[in-house]
This record gives sequence, C-alpha cells and structure tokens, in this order.
Amino acid sequence: MDYNTQRNKLALPEYGRHIQRMVEYLRTIPDREKRNEQALAVIGVMGSLFPYLRDINDFKHKLWDHIFIIADFDLDIDSPYPRPEPVTFEEKPRRVPYTSPDTIELKHYGRGVQDMLENIATLPEGEKRSYSIMAVANHMKKAYLAWNKESVSDDMIYRDITKLTKGRIVMNDSTRLSVGNYGYSSNGGSSNGQNRQKRMQQQQQQRRRITNK
Repeated sequence: MDYNTQRNKLALPEYGRHIQRMVEYLRTIPDREKRNEQALAVIGVMGSLFPYLRDINDFKHKLWDHIFIIADFDLDIDSPYPRPEPVTFEEKPRRVPYTSPDTIELKHYGRGVQDMLENIATLPEGEKRSYSIMAVANHMKKAYLAWNKESVSDDMIYRDITKLTKGRIVMNDSTRLSVGNYGYSSNGGSSNGQNRQKRMQQQQQQRRRITNK
C-alpha cells in the first residue's frame, strides 16, 4: 500500500499531489524550450483550480511564485516575473508595536474613556467640566451594562472615575446616572421589566372586565 505518510511532503497542499508531480516532472525535461512550454501548461492548470481568484491583482505573479515554491526553488525556467528567493519566505514578520495593555487601567471601558477623563481632569471647574463628567459617567454605565446585564450601582462608576483620574475627579454621591435606551432605571432596576409587569396587569384587568360581562 502507498500511504501519504510515505510520500514526499507537499510544499503547497492546496494544489494537491498531482500538481506537485507535474512540477517535479518539469525538472526532468532536458530541453529548455519544451520545459518552458510545459511550465506554462502547469501554470494554467494551477490557475484553473482557483478560478474565483483570477480577478485579484497579481494572481499570475502568485502562481509563478508558487510553482517555484513547489519545486523547492530548483527549477530552471523563464518566468515573466522576478524569480523569488527562499529567504523571502523564510523571513519572520516584523513585530507590530502594540500599545502596552498595562497603560489601560480598566480594560472593559477601553482607552477612549480613559483618555476622555484625562482631558476632562485638566479642565477648570465650571459647567463644561461638570457636563463632560456626567456625559462620560453615563457612557461608562452603558458600557458596563453592555457586558454585564446585571444592574450596576452608580457608586461603582464614581469609584472607577476616581481611580482612572487618580483622584482628580470625585463625583457627588447624590448625583444619579442615566443609562438611556439600555433598559435599566437609575436605581438599578429594569425599566423593561416594570413596563412588562404593568402591561400584564392591564391585560388581566381587561380579561376580568370581559368575564364579568
């Protein structure tokens, strides 16, 4: 029996073993002109395996690069594109300079909230500062509820703001936050649940009136 584990490893498995055998056969053709002719035929077969990619830019260029990869870069043919070098494909990708996550104090709010609070903390006392603090605090409560469907207390948002600004912003405990369309009331209960209960009571009263008639 001829098992795949006993065969040569496929350089590009997406093309299959038949294409790899065709490319290996190209290396055995002594006549250069005939070898180039057969290489064009193999390129055509390779392209027919992925017809939906023909409209992509440099599709032909990729096919020629792939035929050299399959041949382990040991194929003497005339390519219309620069011959690829093995080192091109062995080079490791450059490291992406990600921002250190340690600079974000509370990751569930994101960097945007932290940066906004940093800017607000530099504002002088006044209406603009107070309005900005309330706007960000309400947004923080909405963002928290988007991840945690349970109710969240306003006091926790106040503590988070103080932590993010290192004590430069301290909110009054009497201030109540709003969560807009998120379906929660300012006291931590669900306004949607209250409305649903009210509708059920109205429906029960209507059924009683119909029954009494």
